[in-house]
Amino acid sequence: MTAALDAFLARAQALLDRLEPLLPPASPALDWRQTLAARWRRGGFGGWLEPVPAPDCPPWSALRRIEAQKQALERNTRQFVAGLPANHALLAGSRGCGKSSLVRALLARHARQGLRMVEVDKVDLIDLPHLIARLPRAPWRFILFADDLSFDAHEPAYKALKAALDGSLAGLPDNVLIYATSNRRHLMPEFFAENAETRHLGGEVRPGEGIEEKLSLADRFGLVLTFYPFDQDDYLDIVAAWVRALGGRVSADMRAAALQWAIARGGRSGRVARQFAADWVGQQRLGVR
Repeated sequence: MTAALDAFLARAQALLDRLEPLLPPASPALDWRQTLAARWRRGGFGGWLEPVPAPDCPPWSALRRIEAQKQALERNTRQFVAGLPANHALLAGSRGCGKSSLVRALLARHARQGLRMVEVDKVDLIDLPHLIARLPRAPWRFILFADDLSFDAHEPAYKALKAALDGSLAGLPDNVLIYATSNRRHLMPEFFAENAETRHLGGEVRPGEGIEEKLSLADRFGLVLTFYPFDQDDYLDIVAAWVRALGGRVSADMRAAALQWAIARGGRSGRVARQFAADWVGQQRLGVR
């Protein structure tokens, strides 16, 4: 009898050892009074919210030459934190022009009004129902932030996001909005052949309806903001703003150095400007410049 019991306990322990990696880490529920941001992590039995101890929130003043986009997203966010109707937002356009930085900068501006942010990877969007079930209600207002979205036609996360934005019977709670960024305006790959007026495209009888399907996700964002490449003056203005934000000095020789940096990086963008400013200010503080 003892041998049989020992064998049973050994098998039970082996099973528990196999299940252990699938379980979320043992941690208390988040205290949203102390936690401003979290990431959604997937697990074998649902998932969990992992706090972000020090969220990277760029200074609002350093985000330059995107004033119209800043004003529109700020207004929408103020409506949201005030408990008024507001729209899900899609920020689309050129890479490195401040889309992600703009969303993250909102957290520091509105944290005192109860705004909190949860970052969700694209592949984890299928977990939206589980994620939302773990979010408390008032007084907190949550932005679910999905960065750099782009979908293929049959990804399960694509349909999950569509349903969450508009189409699910359950819908989203009124204290949850989705803000997403993408380099693609319609979030899906588009092909020249899709514009052809033919009934043989991909074997589909009505190819126009396939195109409508591709456009339907972006259309579910009520606020769509487009970002464009910066010209030289825009780039230099952003460089100066970031140098000041990082505590550096704007000097006469900075302009030529910033332009050389952009040439070496192959383009002018807000991201390149910030990277140059970090290098420039670092050299100033070392006494090299």
